[in-house]
Amino acid sequence: MTAKFNAIKERRLCLLWFPAIACFCVTSCATTSHHEFSQPAANWQTKSGQLMYQTAETTLIGDVLVRFSKSGDFELSLSKGPVTLLTLRQDASFAEVKGPFAKGGWSGPVEQAPKPLRAWLGLRDRLISSQDRSVRYTAGNETFLFRF
Repeated sequence: MTAKFNAIKERRLCLLWFPAIACFCVTSCATTSHHEFSQPAANWQTKSGQLMYQTAETTLIGDVLVRFSKSGDFELSLSKGPVTLLTLRQDASFAEVKGPFAKGGWSGPVEQAPKPLRAWLGLRDRLISSQDRSVRYTAGNETFLFRF
């Protein structure tokens, strides 16, 4: 009787754990980036300042840190006080966006980016090519004003 009870108990554990493990594996594959971004190095250019982000419904002013390399690797971090609202890492073909302002985040090929993130991904080329202390970028109904 004990062996039968143990077999039933083990079967119940399998029935509980197998779906949980399978769910974890499936969602981990969907949300984990396997892309290798370059790490910031001493030869990267760094700019810090403020960003005013504006749409018809939202205006946000926060601190921004931008880093980029001559080869086009790019990082942007937007924060308000001690809270990081958005982090963006991008190279010529791939991007990763995280944080509450990114509505949970996304990573993948730049050309497959969801519509709400496309304006953010347009910042890379604009900021890398600009030597100005003030950069304005408008995409659709979104306006970004940087002051470095």
